[in-house]
Amino acid sequence: NPLYQPIVDLNRHAIYGFESLIRGPSDSVLHSPVTLFDMAIRGGKLNELDMLCRKIGIKGFQSRHLPGKLFLNATTQSLLGPHHRSGLTLEILNRIGIRPENVVIELTEQYPLYDFDVMRKAIEHYKAMGFEIAIDDLGAGYSGLRTWSELRPDYVKVDRHFIQNIHEDKVKQSFLRSIIDIAQGLDCKVIAEG
Repeated sequence: NPLYQPIVDLNRHAIYGFESLIRGPSDSVLHSPVTLFDMAIRGGKLNELDMLCRKIGIKGFQSRHLPGKLFLNATTQSLLGPHHRSGLTLEILNRIGIRPENVVIELTEQYPLYDFDVMRKAIEHYKAMGFEIAIDDLGAGYSGLRTWSELRPDYVKVDRHFIQNIHEDKVKQSFLRSIIDIAQGLDCKVIAEG
């Protein structure tokens, strides 16, 4: 089941877009996306689940007539995997009538990314089709400054840890100020999660 998390532009006090999130059956242990994706990895079905989530997310976004950009999660493992079929996301969008310029491919990393050259080529391929790119959870797990500098995304999403209670934490404030300074220099938009 798709859920849509609004992304708000604080300067304009308006919805900027929605992130498509997925949940498994509500009466199942697979309801949690973490468990759902872990099981897909163990069963060798990550690419199929990743594409199914994108397809469901696109269709739900269109059928709900949601405004703004659609942010779609994509695992780096799936994009670089041997079963990844290039152009499928664009085919789905074309059938439904959504332009790729209105879609942001949001890269999530469950494992460290080692082959930046291959990933950079995949990103260039998506950008050439009109998509924008985001890095999810900057500062958490494996998403870090090297990934940002190597892939040059259009958006970075700062992990919720650095946003929660930021008004009480000078270190978090300094961290976010630095991220904003870097982003401005790279013409990259910052999204604060949470």
